[in-house]
Amino acid sequence: MRLPISVKAGLWLMLALMLRPAAGQETIEEIVAVVNGDIITLSDLKARNDLLIQALRAQFSGEEFNKQYALLKQDLLDRMITEMILLQKAREMKLDVHEQARATVDNIKKQNNLDSDEDLRAAMAREGIDYKVWLKQIEEDLMRQAVLFSEVDRQIVIDDAEVVQEYKAHPDLYTEPEEVHLRGIILSEEANPADTLESKKSEISSKLAAGQDFASLAGTYNEGPAKENQGDLGTFKKKELDPVLEKAVAGLQPGQVSSWVKAKSGWYLLRLESRKASRLRSFEEAKKDIEERLFNQKRAAAIEDYVTKLKKQNYIKILRPNALEG
Repeated sequence: MRLPISVKAGLWLMLALMLRPAAGQETIEEIVAVVNGDIITLSDLKARNDLLIQALRAQFSGEEFNKQYALLKQDLLDRMITEMILLQKAREMKLDVHEQARATVDNIKKQNNLDSDEDLRAAMAREGIDYKVWLKQIEEDLMRQAVLFSEVDRQIVIDDAEVVQEYKAHPDLYTEPEEVHLRGIILSEEANPADTLESKKSEISSKLAAGQDFASLAGTYNEGPAKENQGDLGTFKKKELDPVLEKAVAGLQPGQVSSWVKAKSGWYLLRLESRKASRLRSFEEAKKDIEERLFNQKRAAAIEDYVTKLKKQNYIKILRPNALEG
């Protein structure tokens, strides 16, 4: 079974907790930070750092990886402290998340076509995952979320005046871009010698000029992935197309055909099937998205304020602020 991304993301802290010294070895853990009665050790921090590297390597490479890693690495210890203090707050508030955890487990079973908890345990065991530790991490994540919901989310208010003001101030955010539906004939430059390419292009253009149907010709000549559906390339919003192709269809009216144009994957002859003009969504259409955007903006700022205050109210001692540098 392949676990969903959300499950794998929940394993980060779990993996850190699983790191233990080998049997027979006496290891003295170096303490990096103290948060009330709990500690963050150097091995905890290094484990999280290793998992951060793994996650970023799956998304970025080269200079972009270095940039993202440097950005996230500098706040890694602070994020671990924040997680710990939110969990402590949840326990202080005696929050119960067992029902939410149960729903999460049931949803994961459903996504992976598993009938019982025993099936899920067995599947996780095959991947080397300790079910109890994983479930504990799920519950702790839900406890942190419950704190933020109770202390932050429930306090956020969005009034109608703010929504109207946002709509008027940022019409670009609520404007649907132009959309075109294209059909195309694609000839592969790699599969055809130059003289063969020119011959095919000329033959296709001549048949079109003689009145033959573009879709039929696309089904016959197309050397791209759209051959089976007679060259139907689908719909594209502005800036989703290769800039060369976007320019080629910019002045076309529905039913008109472009000239032959060379793009990265070959030579294209495009017909514009339809064009949907750009339009500003009505206020009623955009209202839900506006409310969500305003809520997220307020929530981000409120969480930052709440966590800052929470840290000031608790004992936090950082013993090695640059522990990963050594």
